[in-house]
Amino acid sequence: MNVIGTVGLPGSGKGEAANVAEAAGIPVVVMGDVIRAECRRRGLDPAQHHGRIAGALREEEGDDAIAARTLPRIREAAAESDRDETVLVDGLRSTVELERFREAFGDDFTLVAIRAPFEVRAERLGERGRDDSDSDLEALRERDDREIELGLGETLELADVEIDNTDSLAAFRTRVREVLGVESEAGDSVETPNAGGDGA
Repeated sequence: MNVIGTVGLPGSGKGEAANVAEAAGIPVVVMGDVIRAECRRRGLDPAQHHGRIAGALREEEGDDAIAARTLPRIREAAAESDRDETVLVDGLRSTVELERFREAFGDDFTLVAIRAPFEVRAERLGERGRDDSDSDLEALRERDDREIELGLGETLELADVEIDNTDSLAAFRTRVREVLGVESEAGDSVETPNAGGDGA
């Protein structure tokens, strides 16, 4: 099994990397789905209670709770895939989660850091406009601070591979495919706007 995890601040391009993987037939497991599922199990709206339930899971089951709950999803996705058992895991945040995955998969796990400057990420999130906070620079800075406090900054530094997402969308997609070990598509030679952000 080949497991590739992604880590990056909001708007860095994790969501687009996941889109590239899916287009190439590689299954994607989103760690945030674990939290959304738990919200629904508790009868709560994930949009309003995502952060609180993530914190509750870590308090109740340990700091690696979300990673631990993600492991069966990864193995299931690999078993169902016909693509050499490669799986992309979207959205690591802490060193504890990284340790859990490295413990589970050993050398078969690769952490990919996706980086983009604050100004670039802010512009992408503003264009995406998923919610009001996407266009609020102060809210984005606070969100960055929360993510870094959870350990995301340290996790970025421990990545095996880095992707700089400041060039065109085509260039970003090509680099992601290189990391995933899949061939680029012909249309990627066309210059298009910067890769949009994710938000998980």
